[in-house]
Amino acid sequence: QAQMVESGGDSVQAGGSLRLSCRPSGTFGFTVLKSTMAWFRSAPGEDREGVAAIAHDDRTMYGDSVKGRFTISRDNDRNTLYLQMNSLDVGDTGMYYCATGYNGPSYSLLTRNNYHYWGPGTQVTVSS
Repeated sequence: QAQMVESGGDSVQAGGSLRLSCRPSGTFGFTVLKSTMAWFRSAPGEDREGVAAIAHDDRTMYGDSVKGRFTISRDNDRNTLYLQMNSLDVGDTGMYYCATGYNGPSYSLLTRNNYHYWGPGTQVTVSS
């Protein structure tokens, strides 16, 4: 059973925006407050790549392809992680996953294998 649940994926045209959300599943006792969390994505036939991460101290890190367009944030009151995606292009198409349960060095927030709890993903499709 997935520990996290993503939502907000949709089909949009290039140049559009989406906001993804991630919350703990009903049976997973977890708080986003002061937790290191991240968003990853994968396209068909490609490895899962790190998109954005937020550390326990609120430091953020972004993949090179999304810098200046995507913003990761969390709402502690709603116990929710967000990914605001602007200026979407076709290359952003893929399944987006939320991850937490980080166990790694502070400089490797976008390394997939350092996360142990995942959601099933939400699909983002960008058309030209």
